[in-house]
Amino acid sequence: MKPAPFTYHDPKTVAEAASLLGTIENARVLAGGQSLMPMMNFRYVMPDHIVDINGIGELAYIKQSGGNLSFGAMTRQREIEFSDEVKAACPIITEALHWVGHRQTRNRGTIGGSVCHMDPSAEMCAVTALLDGTLTARSKSGERKIAMADFGQGFMSTALAEGEMLTDITVPLWAKGHGYAYEEFARRHGDFAIAASGVLVEVVNGTIKRASIVVSGVRPNPVRLTVAEKALAGQTPSDKLAEDVAAEAGKIDAMEDAYVTADYRKHLGQVMVKRALKRAFARAAEGVK
Repeated sequence: MKPAPFTYHDPKTVAEAASLLGTIENARVLAGGQSLMPMMNFRYVMPDHIVDINGIGELAYIKQSGGNLSFGAMTRQREIEFSDEVKAACPIITEALHWVGHRQTRNRGTIGGSVCHMDPSAEMCAVTALLDGTLTARSKSGERKIAMADFGQGFMSTALAEGEMLTDITVPLWAKGHGYAYEEFARRHGDFAIAASGVLVEVVNGTIKRASIVVSGVRPNPVRLTVAEKALAGQTPSDKLAEDVAAEAGKIDAMEDAYVTADYRKHLGQVMVKRALKRAFARAAEGVK
């Protein structure tokens, strides 16, 4: 298959790209292209205009400031995966990236492109939700901030308005020595996850101070287990606690498809949460950074 005809645009600045998107209709932004190009080749999407932002150098960066870690939307997944700064400050991102496709796709794929694509199984969507990330959208009329909790609007749909583009992803950092883990299950390595879970726990003097748990692949958008997170506060980490908390994932109204039933997806969600919690507890006990 080949894509339907389209007009190609190659802006060199954010302002130029925002101006284009605010002027033309039925446009798509091209970042890494690892999802968009196959979708165009199969004519799943047929944009009239492609705005290629690969030439905008100001959108590729990793910055740490004021207890936050920020990524330009065009930062390649491979650069983040091998960043010592990211691994030291927010290791859950590094661990989750190991599950993203294959080396070749991570070489081209971008963090912004992944989040905007909003695939139900996307690791970067799940981790950004886990970390309570904030997204910056830019249009010709200015910028606006969007909480990741409000960004997903359904299957492969986001809160980006017509004429907007994602420019920045910022996540708050957890205290050094917190526990973390990302678990995923797919039919084979590199496939989209049937279910996955990311966990963060901060343990002080043997007691859980706070926790964050996300489940992905089960619903169109990442699901935070807020009830379970609150229940963990003040508890002592244990395998039994991990099993009890994982039961909350079984209450998610899971989706089904031609390959996997809702019940199977729900069961896998529970298993992934339990595994992630156990590993996060162990890391917190060791004070792993």
